[in-house]
Amino acid sequence: MLALLLGLALTMLLRYQQIQREQAALDLTRSALVDKSSVALITQLQAAESLLRAVQSLFLSSDEVSEQEFANIYANLQPRRRFPSLQALAYARKEVRTDGVHYLTTWVQPLSGNAALAGLDINAQPNNLQGVIASRDTDLPTLSAPFRLAQQTGALPRNDGITLRMPIFSPGPPPASVAERRRREVGSLAVSFRVSGLIGNAISQDVTQMFRVRIIDVTDAGEQLLFDSAATAKVDGDKDFHRRLAYGGRVWRLNLQPRVTARPGFDLGDSALPVGVLASILLAMLVFTIASTRQRAIALAWHMTSRYRESEERFRALNDLLPALVLLADGHDGAITYANRASRERLGENVGERRLSDLFEDPRLYPDMQQPDKRDFHRLSVQLCDEQDYRFWADVAISRVVLDGADKLLMVAIDVTEQRQLNEMLSFQASHDALTELYNRREFESRLQSILNATETDTPMAVLLYIDLDQFKLINDTSGHIAGDHLLAQLAATMHKQLATGDVLARLGGDEFGVLALGVRDREDAEAVAERMRHCIDEWVFVWEQRSYTVSASIGVVMIDQPGMTMKDLLARADTACYMAKELGRNRVHFYSERDDEAARRRGEMEWANRLRWAIDEKRLVLVYQELIALSPRPGAGPRVELLLRFRDDSGALVLPGVFMPAAERYSLMPMLDRWVVETALAHFDQLHPAGADLRLATINLSGASVEDDALADLIIALLKKHGVAPSRVCFEITETVAVRNLSRVARFMEQLRQVGCKTALDDFGVGMSSFAYLKNLPIDIIKIDGSFIRDMLTDPVSHAIVRAVADIGQRLGLEVVAEWVADEETVRVLTAMGVGHAQGFSLHAPEPARFQRNETAPPSAP
Repeated sequence: MLALLLGLALTMLLRYQQIQREQAALDLTRSALVDKSSVALITQLQAAESLLRAVQSLFLSSDEVSEQEFANIYANLQPRRRFPSLQALAYARKEVRTDGVHYLTTWVQPLSGNAALAGLDINAQPNNLQGVIASRDTDLPTLSAPFRLAQQTGALPRNDGITLRMPIFSPGPPPASVAERRRREVGSLAVSFRVSGLIGNAISQDVTQMFRVRIIDVTDAGEQLLFDSAATAKVDGDKDFHRRLAYGGRVWRLNLQPRVTARPGFDLGDSALPVGVLASILLAMLVFTIASTRQRAIALAWHMTSRYRESEERFRALNDLLPALVLLADGHDGAITYANRASRERLGENVGERRLSDLFEDPRLYPDMQQPDKRDFHRLSVQLCDEQDYRFWADVAISRVVLDGADKLLMVAIDVTEQRQLNEMLSFQASHDALTELYNRREFESRLQSILNATETDTPMAVLLYIDLDQFKLINDTSGHIAGDHLLAQLAATMHKQLATGDVLARLGGDEFGVLALGVRDREDAEAVAERMRHCIDEWVFVWEQRSYTVSASIGVVMIDQPGMTMKDLLARADTACYMAKELGRNRVHFYSERDDEAARRRGEMEWANRLRWAIDEKRLVLVYQELIALSPRPGAGPRVELLLRFRDDSGALVLPGVFMPAAERYSLMPMLDRWVVETALAHFDQLHPAGADLRLATINLSGASVEDDALADLIIALLKKHGVAPSRVCFEITETVAVRNLSRVARFMEQLRQVGCKTALDDFGVGMSSFAYLKNLPIDIIKIDGSFIRDMLTDPVSHAIVRAVADIGQRLGLEVVAEWVADEETVRVLTAMGVGHAQGFSLHAPEPARFQRNETAPPSAP
């Protein structure tokens, strides 16, 4: 209790000192506001003086000042913006009469509200007259005593007006003596105010809210009240702030008394009282607490021990349910002090007798964990050992913790052995052939690409072997596919033994293998590697069901010794070299040379020639059409198409003509193909396009060999009659190269078709011996600009000029102009502006199978 009383006494003392400091600060603030008000009032009067000085200067500088000039200077100065309480600016002219000097008010501004001043004799206002005389003799502003203004009406205070006066002298320099001033005086200038308004505008609002402000004129014997901000307000009689103001011959007393306001509520934040009371109470409580500390400390310790024991039991029970391995070990020697059930089952029941370092297959890990800067190890993939020394993979996380003040190592591990085995198996399957367990083609190409990338910098010497077994099909046919599979698996193991360190052997597919041999120095080393592999295969004997088989291999060899080669080119060269090895007698090694490409191409053409000879009987040929888009379409005009040829392979896919046409031209098969196209198109003319009979024009391409056939024109005419096709709906198209090669024969052929009504077209114009001269001699209706110029016309000025020239000449000759390979809207816009009639291109219309063949074909390929 004594501590509480002492604390409260000290608090009251501090509170008293705080109140005293606050009162001193308040008095200082009030005094500053009083000074501020005094300065503001003097400043207001000096501003009024400046107004009079400005008008006085007008009279000093001019012999005659007119009433209009007086009005203008008032309007220019705009004094009421600064002095809202200003009543009038007036000029009184001095007039000497028999009864003395009179001052008659002559000019007044503003006129509104001041009509009573016109002609007013200042002598009738003694206070005002006294100011006139005082200002004349001193040439200083003179402030009058308060009086009732002549223009003042209503119930306003009787003496609420004052004037501030300045003398008006005749033009010249300012007079220096009293005698000169009286002699040169011509009048008096005054500005009148309502004194309460003048003072009220000068005193700020924060002052009038804090104080009752009174201004009293104390110049004469009696005091005259000029201004009272709050006559009925309650004030603090003990506090009174005074200032004396002397100006214009008058003395005013500024009297400010603090207003009594409602006391603010008790502020806990600013007062020391609540803090002191609280501190006193706390001090008393502290004394009481110390007295009972021992008993409560004992009770708390018992309670915390019980809670810790329960928490530890819950921790152990929870960890025993986890599938992960959880172990706790001493942080210094690594002795295991706790292992959950999963740890005991996986590492052995006696794991608690081991050290943490004994669990790791790699003995270097544990010393690394004991470094002071190694606090955490997250997701280490390591091998752990159980008490039988069986190793398994686990993802391990280890952290240093402090338990009961002791440094511990907490390890959590997850057995990932099965997961790793599964990943390894999937990785092996993705990169290896299932039958031979060699690398597959994808992995082989990846290794090959890595070698090619290295050649760009280091240029390592390597060699690619492409191996094709010679008699494998015979074994498959005679002994079955199971025997063939066993042969490949056993042979792969035999071939693998011939590899040097770092070499790669892969099964590329079927009975084809690939070898990447590294470290070869030259062609001689490469040949030795290839011959060793060929000899190994040739000497190997395959035994199946008491029968023996021998196989041989044709090996194509490509040296990898130059930068810039691509994997596609290397494999193609290796395949070509392997083909040449077979062509030269099999069971041999052949190095690739550029002459091999021509031989391989000839081989491919021969194969296509054989396929084309049977194509018609096997119904392998397919007609597709591509629409020509009118750039300036006419209403009701039917569609126009160009017929194109495709070959359907065994899978049903359509092969483009660029693949098989070279073989057809080399082996004179083009007339056969052209006749099939003509006969098929005319026989199904109204079934070519979904428009049916509304198809306006179909264009058929003819080769040079067909045009040289004298019987073809008669055949076409006969077929037109047979199938009832109007000749005007058919157009026959030849290339510019064919036309130039045999101009007279082509001209006769075209003229023969035109005579019956067919149209003719010249294709690929611009790529051959382009000459506008022979266009006049060829009986053609349509000219088609080669696509290479159309493709580049927006970026190549020469191509643009050629297209424009062909379009202009075609129009002058009355020919229809068609643009090929049109790919975008900008090209269409430019061609339209040139007057080109039709456009053709994959982006405008992709080729589609003829309507009568759509059920027989797969979706069309790109043209």
